[in-house]
Amino acid sequence: MADTMNRASHDDAPLSTANNQRQAIDEATDSLIVQRGDTLVARAVTINRPRAELYAFWRDFSNLPPILDNVVRIDVLDGERSHWVVRSPGGGTVEWDSRITEDREGELIAWASEEGADIPNSGRIEFRDAGNRGTVVVATINYAQPYGTFGRILSRIFQREPKMQAQRDLRRFKQLMETGEVATSSRTRKQLEEERS
Repeated sequence: MADTMNRASHDDAPLSTANNQRQAIDEATDSLIVQRGDTLVARAVTINRPRAELYAFWRDFSNLPPILDNVVRIDVLDGERSHWVVRSPGGGTVEWDSRITEDREGELIAWASEEGADIPNSGRIEFRDAGNRGTVVVATINYAQPYGTFGRILSRIFQREPKMQAQRDLRRFKQLMETGEVATSSRTRKQLEEERS
């Protein structure tokens, strides 16, 4: 039995799909180094580009706001720290400073928010070879849900729920890296700006 559990904890499925959610969160946050909440989101996508190219794009945080829909801006403070401003439900914003806790070139970037974050969070983005299919990109995020159940419901109503956003953001990343653009239903720049607000 223990052997079966050990194998299960090392498969490629995101930990958020585990039968024992609490154990999955504990395992994931142990590997994230710094636990920042009790909610876990994990999503993956396969992108037909080399791992080194995807890592380099993501490591330059100035590239991320166009693909991370809720991110208003990211200010790079130094080689390890950045300041994030993110849209919240109801039209407001939340902010935090983030520090890179682990950086393995071409493989992964892990981070944790610093003290005083509006939404404490930590996570990692991993880049795994997928043979001739390119690279599997896995995003795992641990965060403290503001306002508990009410906050979760509000996030869903305004479509700012992190589980939905993580999947959309990874799809946009895939589109940009494979085609050079992010598809949108907007016909004009004004419509695009209205969609993003």
